[in-house]
Amino acid sequence: MNTKWKKNRIVSLFSITALISALFIAAPVAANAAPVCDGKSPIQSCVGKTSDGAPYSMSVPANFKGTVALWSHGYRFNVDIPLGIPPLIAPYKVTNTPEPVPGGAAGAAAVAGYLLGQGVAIMGSGFARQGWNADSAIATNVELISVFKKAFPTTTKVVAWGGSLGGFITQALAEKHPELISAAAPLCMADNIEPQLTMAGDFLWGLKTLFDPSIKAGNYAAGPAGVAESFADLSKVFTVLGKVQAGFTPGVGWPDTSSATGKALAAAGIPVRSALLLLGLMSGIPTQSTHFDSITVGPLGLGFTLAAMPALAILQNGFRAAALGVLATQDVENQAGGAIFDNTATNYRARIVHERVVFNAALSGNSAIDGMLAALSPLNPGAPRAKADPAAVAKMRALRTNTGKINVPTVLMVGVADTVTPAGATQRIVDVYTLQAAAEKAAALRASKGTIGSYAKPANKLLTLWNVTPASYTTFTAAGAPITTTPAAQGTGHCNFTLAQLLFVAKTLITASSTGNLPSGGGLTFAVRKVGSLSIDPFFRAPLLKFYNE
Repeated sequence: MNTKWKKNRIVSLFSITALISALFIAAPVAANAAPVCDGKSPIQSCVGKTSDGAPYSMSVPANFKGTVALWSHGYRFNVDIPLGIPPLIAPYKVTNTPEPVPGGAAGAAAVAGYLLGQGVAIMGSGFARQGWNADSAIATNVELISVFKKAFPTTTKVVAWGGSLGGFITQALAEKHPELISAAAPLCMADNIEPQLTMAGDFLWGLKTLFDPSIKAGNYAAGPAGVAESFADLSKVFTVLGKVQAGFTPGVGWPDTSSATGKALAAAGIPVRSALLLLGLMSGIPTQSTHFDSITVGPLGLGFTLAAMPALAILQNGFRAAALGVLATQDVENQAGGAIFDNTATNYRARIVHERVVFNAALSGNSAIDGMLAALSPLNPGAPRAKADPAAVAKMRALRTNTGKINVPTVLMVGVADTVTPAGATQRIVDVYTLQAAAEKAAALRASKGTIGSYAKPANKLLTLWNVTPASYTTFTAAGAPITTTPAAQGTGHCNFTLAQLLFVAKTLITASSTGNLPSGGGLTFAVRKVGSLSIDPFFRAPLLKFYNE
């Protein structure tokens, strides 16, 4: 490594770092106009708007080699949220600021720096609509690819990646327009809207039914009135979860807002922690959270690990799942024109056949489990089920859904205990591809029948990276209290990836777009081990979302 290269590299990195602040700010440009570029070197920045008014930003290195990486950002709330609405500690303002790379404030510069340093351009849109916007976002991305190619005619390859809802958008783009991209990476991918919101709806319905009947939990009014109702629900949900948390302390018990059904369970001696855990299990919320692994035996002993820790994980995960559930439900109901959650035919008993064995101690035993399930049965007038508007459900189902078909080399990556977009959404794609790959192999065998040596094994088009949790990670103070102020454990939270993991995906995308092949064999195993906290175990299987009644 010579000194001259070092100096140039340092200058380049400083230029890239300075660029990052500009990447997310699009100057006023007329919609559907050619991008406005600053012409600078070594990195040229361009901004503009697509025909739907979605702002975008592009960054192109002087040594552009023909490949551009298109990033799709995740779910953003589509309403302004004032200060005082939990869980916000600051007001939220709807934004359509472009986001051309992942990594957040800490990692975006490094991800951009890596790609630009490889001669790869980056781009991303803020989209014209926030909230659940897959149909709109796909149209924006299709147009943005065309705009980039016209502005930079030496473009030969487009790779697409995105996180959360952006992962769903990326998979949708690859399914609908495989001719436009060479490789894809849906990260921490959301499932289709109905199974995704069923998870939230089940949990919210349970909170309402047991802990606070005044929670609306869906069927919000249209327009501003519905927004106000959703804000009220947020406050109630977070208040009651706080009361449930307090109820974990011996002698405190169930929330004072509990329904008659909830009070009857309390009178029967069922701990509030067991009731919360049941709601989480029947909804499909992970039982490992950012700080509770449900495994570690600390100073409080095995009883705490078995009985309390899974419920604490549901509590920690439930805060975030409930917030997104309330606001996303209101958003989609507003688009569909009515109530979309329906559990009139849901069999919660069947949903937890396996879990009631694994978490028997935490659920306080079979008698308590059966008592809680009876309380939540449709036969109990004190637990009225939610009924959807059929017309609204039809409109919701008309929104973009993904089949799971893999058309281009694809990299999936997800935390095995992701709070918001459970690993089961990724597993569904894996399952679909297993059948697809078998069919492609069978077709190739039929095509080669009778011709010796003509069989060509179809190329593998899917690499799944499971972001795994550590063997144990819950820590305790000297007094024995669990510590919840440390960084979230790998494999937990939402889209909680390291910089090394994101860079590995970026490198894999670039290579796959060029060669048409994904890495495999010993080289892949070594690379994954070096990155850390990733598994490519072909025998690992995440449970599907409860919607699928697996």
